[in-house]
Amino acid sequence: MRFIFFPSGLLAAAGLLLVGCNSGSTDKPRGTIPADSTAAHVPAPVPAGSPLTIVGEFEAPQVTGVAVAPGGKVFAFSPRWDYNPTYPVAVVGPGNTLAPYPDAGWCMWNDSVKTEPLKHWICPQAGYVDKEGMLWIIDPAAPGLKFTVPGGVKLVKTDPKTNKVVQVIPFPESVAPRKSYLNDVRIDLQNNYAYLTDSGTGALVVVDLKTTKSRQLLPKQPSTLPDKGFITKAQGKALYDPTGKPGQFKADGIALSTDNQYLYYRALSGHSLYRIKTAVLRDAALSPAHVQAAVEKLPDAPACDGMEIDSKNNLYLTAFETGAILRRTPDGKTETVVQEQRLEWPDTFAWDPDGNNIYFTTSAIHKTPNWNKGVGQPREPFRIYKMALAK
Repeated sequence: MRFIFFPSGLLAAAGLLLVGCNSGSTDKPRGTIPADSTAAHVPAPVPAGSPLTIVGEFEAPQVTGVAVAPGGKVFAFSPRWDYNPTYPVAVVGPGNTLAPYPDAGWCMWNDSVKTEPLKHWICPQAGYVDKEGMLWIIDPAAPGLKFTVPGGVKLVKTDPKTNKVVQVIPFPESVAPRKSYLNDVRIDLQNNYAYLTDSGTGALVVVDLKTTKSRQLLPKQPSTLPDKGFITKAQGKALYDPTGKPGQFKADGIALSTDNQYLYYRALSGHSLYRIKTAVLRDAALSPAHVQAAVEKLPDAPACDGMEIDSKNNLYLTAFETGAILRRTPDGKTETVVQEQRLEWPDTFAWDPDGNNIYFTTSAIHKTPNWNKGVGQPREPFRIYKMALAK
């Protein structure tokens, strides 16, 4: 998922003690931005021959998610956590500019529109462009990572060509409880299903896109919860909240195999990696015990926020522990694609439409006030990077 705001791509988790905005916030910065360190930031060096290109960089808002539509239109996602972004879903333009998407009305969330929770971005976390070029946006509707806004949790299908909303799929409270935080989404057009992680309660969620019916699966099971005793660290820093409790983040990153047969997923806090056949997730007749029995535990992999798969079934990981992008080959070998000091909490992935470049965000979660006794630490700008991958 993901905290001045919390990515990937992060990631939200239940029980986080944040100074977040609430459903009555305005669509402008509130003036209660958490304190930042007065220490001067020393920019991280850019290694010679770095394969990374900066697509956009921002002192604020914190960008957790990224998506790329046909034609190269890049979208940034900024949930309403510690800050209140004016444009929580935005098109990235020249000169690090952000334009509201699909329009300014959708980006507004304040008391004047609180009776229309399905027509406004409340706390959008991430987006995904499907094989037909449609952009799907998940809004867990939980400002400040506290509680969901009743009637506001939704999956929204939009058309990047027209900047129009095509479909809004709401989630009932039975699927997305008040402490839920729907975090990441993948779209399977072959079977007309969406698959999501819930990092608030620890679960998977599936949606039949034909009927719009949704179900919660594997709630609070080992595969959707943090590894026991795991201490979440980023570039050597352990994350403890203001009460001294270690950060424990539940089901977060997911990746859909290129043949749509398997969904890979994991909790952010841990090295455990899992997959399950999507046919199992789609079969409403299976009992919870049958679904649980179908979970496959794979060999451990470094902790990560976001995941993605290429056409050769290599699994990419945003490895926040070491500030790296890793690639896990089908035979289980883990390779370092790039590792740099400036990769402060790599968060969420997105492919370009041709699959030639992979994009990812850095959200510097470990530098934000909640994990530093209320004072944000010197950090790199929040960035969107692009990297070409050899075929």
